[in-house]
Amino acid sequence: MRSRIMQVSLGLGVLLLTGACASKDDWAMWRSHSTHFASGEHGFFSMRNNKDGSNPKVYRSDIEASRQENWWGLYAITVSPSQIFQN
Repeated sequence: MRSRIMQVSLGLGVLLLTGACASKDDWAMWRSHSTHFASGEHGFFSMRNNKDGSNPKVYRSDIEASRQENWWGLYAITVSPSQIFQN
């Protein structure tokens, strides 16, 4: 009986911890797409740039890939033309 209670408690704890990290808008964005990232390039771009957009690293190839692959997300990374790195 104790092991069953522990299993249920652990499962609820995991659900709470994983579900509490995303906002309502985050969940809506995730539900509207079949994958978390549009492509591997999109994933690498997101890992290299943080949510608040401070210290962005954007390359010309990122801009081209985002247009071709139709990247999505709640947090847009905006940079001036002088901040875009050439490949």
